[in-house]
Amino acid sequence: CSKLPTPHPRGVEKIATMVLEALSKLKPHTHYEMPAISPTAVTIFIPVAVVLGIVFAIWLWIRVARVKVNPSDAPTRSENGREYLLEEESRGEAEIMQKAADIQEAISEGAVSFLMTEYKYMAVFMVAFSAVIFVLLGSEDGFSTKWQHDASGARRAPALYNALFSTIAFILGAITSIVSGFLGMKIATFANARTALEARKGVAPAFMCAFRAGAVMGFLLASVGVGALFLSLLVFRHFYGEDWTGLYEAITGFGLGGSAIALFGRVGGGIYTKAADVGADLVGKIEKDIPEDDPRNPAVIADNVGDNVGDIAGMGSDLFGSLAESTCAALVVSSVSSLGASHSWTAMSFPLLITSSGIIVSLLTTLLATDLKPAKTIDEIESTLKNQLIVSTVIMTPVTLLISLYALPHEFTGIFTNDPLRAVKNWHMFIAVAAGLWGGLAIGIVTEYYTSNAYQPVKTVAQSCRTGASTNIIFGLALGYQSCIVPTVVLAVIIYVSFSLANMYGIACAALGMLGTLASGLAIDAYGPIADNAGGIAEMAAMGEDIRSRTDALDAAGNTTAAIGKGFCIGSAALVGLALFGAYVVRAKISVADSSILDPEVFAGLLIGAMLPYWFSSMTMKSVGQAALAMVEEVRNQFNTIAGLMEGTARPDYRRCVEISTKASLEEMIAPGALVILTPIVVGVLFGTRTLSGVLAGSLVSGVQMAVSMSNTGGAWDNAKKYIEAGNSEAARDLGGKGSDAHTAAVIGDTVGDPLKDTSGPANNILIKLMAVESLVFAPFFLAHTADGLIFRLLAKMGAPI
Repeated sequence: CSKLPTPHPRGVEKIATMVLEALSKLKPHTHYEMPAISPTAVTIFIPVAVVLGIVFAIWLWIRVARVKVNPSDAPTRSENGREYLLEEESRGEAEIMQKAADIQEAISEGAVSFLMTEYKYMAVFMVAFSAVIFVLLGSEDGFSTKWQHDASGARRAPALYNALFSTIAFILGAITSIVSGFLGMKIATFANARTALEARKGVAPAFMCAFRAGAVMGFLLASVGVGALFLSLLVFRHFYGEDWTGLYEAITGFGLGGSAIALFGRVGGGIYTKAADVGADLVGKIEKDIPEDDPRNPAVIADNVGDNVGDIAGMGSDLFGSLAESTCAALVVSSVSSLGASHSWTAMSFPLLITSSGIIVSLLTTLLATDLKPAKTIDEIESTLKNQLIVSTVIMTPVTLLISLYALPHEFTGIFTNDPLRAVKNWHMFIAVAAGLWGGLAIGIVTEYYTSNAYQPVKTVAQSCRTGASTNIIFGLALGYQSCIVPTVVLAVIIYVSFSLANMYGIACAALGMLGTLASGLAIDAYGPIADNAGGIAEMAAMGEDIRSRTDALDAAGNTTAAIGKGFCIGSAALVGLALFGAYVVRAKISVADSSILDPEVFAGLLIGAMLPYWFSSMTMKSVGQAALAMVEEVRNQFNTIAGLMEGTARPDYRRCVEISTKASLEEMIAPGALVILTPIVVGVLFGTRTLSGVLAGSLVSGVQMAVSMSNTGGAWDNAKKYIEAGNSEAARDLGGKGSDAHTAAVIGDTVGDPLKDTSGPANNILIKLMAVESLVFAPFFLAHTADGLIFRLLAKMGAPI
């Protein structure tokens, strides 16, 4: 192995050299200046991977659709040969299926109605913010249309180009994010009743139905995201010609659009689902002592609608935003290196090759759970889902190695801004991507440990319910804070290794590594809300306790996998945010000395940035609380005024509760969204680029900790409640089961944790990413007009000692 150039730090490169010394002797193209893979092969491979992902999703959709919900389409009992030994045996097949179909239709209608109303608000935002992007970026050089030449003599597109194509990219990213969320919602509402009906056959059929539906969403979202970004690059390249730096700067608008829509999707959907959930639980479970998802509860339909608009549509937009931003960050950083200067299409497409390969790897891994080795018993559910992560990570590792060795030149320069001649080797990038890939798995496993009721932390929280809700809250908060330790250490190691080997490009690619098997991660994440909805439909259709116990087992595993998915979101958000921060510092021409925390402007921004996640979280949690108040009052009112509701002889007004959640979520999402969207612009204009760099760093550091602790605390409280309800062990049965004092304390903890794990926690990782990518997009405007800040400029004119 050739001597490494300017080792820093020595420890990392020494270890990396020892690990890959034998491997480096096998480098297939050591003497080549350009990558071994041709640009044509890259241009063919990425669309092929996208098409394969979409075709596989359609195939899974067809298999899910074979489960009939309409009674007229269902086979007779003699045709399917099934024997019913359950409580429903004396009831008609058609009656059960018709009830399930009606409930599914009500949930789907509610979800579509909410999203369509929400998208109207988003459309107004997209138009207004598109105008802001175009005006601010176009004003960098006075809306000139003349091409310029930089110091090296290369032609550079005018700022008007950047303004126009950044705006177009923003709109494309926003539309793709909307489509991703909507498709996810439609898939989930299509599969929920089918999963409930399949649960009558056993755990295995129900698991396969829910997981296949989740995989449909995973592959569609990953494929559509990669395809839209790649197509945008191909079209934009035609207009930018040889100015690849300008091309990849403009494409950052794609990530901004995706993340902006994800913010409103997560916040709006989170407020909707948790307002309904809290209202349904507080009145139904605690005050009226009726089961979860009991059809007598007026908020039960709104609760199930919320699972689809928050946990599915919002989560889909969120992960699409992470994928788009990490790819854009890597492209922007590498565009100013020798990869961009040499116009190497293959090397510049390295981030997209990683993600495209991940689609194929995830396809193979998914077959393991859907066909080769599906979960057949309740005890196998969590292990089957976890194996998806492990197997996909193992397979993706050698794939990443091959892409690194063949898609990148043996070495390239321009990555380290303080040492442009320092070379980065292709296997350095393998180490960076692999660090993110395996780090993501580690974070997922740790998240499972702290949120699954199969392990001691959640069991301890459940035991604390013996003495009431107060001790449950105390133990749950302590668990969340403790759960930050290992993920933070893992992120620190990933950042240290990847930054040492390839600066900010390494960190961006580490984020891509963490999202490399996005389709698999989305499949297990979407599985949870589908299983949750299936349990609600089973309860409302009165399928019996045996069926409900099966769906509860599927749901409990889904809660854990949802927490694992949130762990991936948060970890990737931290890496993406840091990579975008690095790209912003370079684009805003901020030196290391200018970004020191010893600078008062930077340190002031650091404190403000660290405060923002707390301000944002207080707004979102209060919004959930206010919406829940209205929901609780409505549910109480219906129980008090509708004669025969408790007896089951009267039907509640489900529509009224859906309207309350819709109205509250749409009104309450505006203020938190405005806080995140306006902060970078206000700080950049009034206080300058250096203060904004402090704000970004502060929000990143505190936002990650808050997101991890909130998500894991809420997940632990939820599964502690399910641990008591299931009573699968002697210790669990000693707590008294449903209706006991311990169960009441657990329900209270669960309702407190709902806005933590499904609203404020997940939304914090969008705050981190969105502020960073927005700052990156507007960096040229800040640099041209307000680099020192209007307020500081005014103070200087007044003679203030600054």
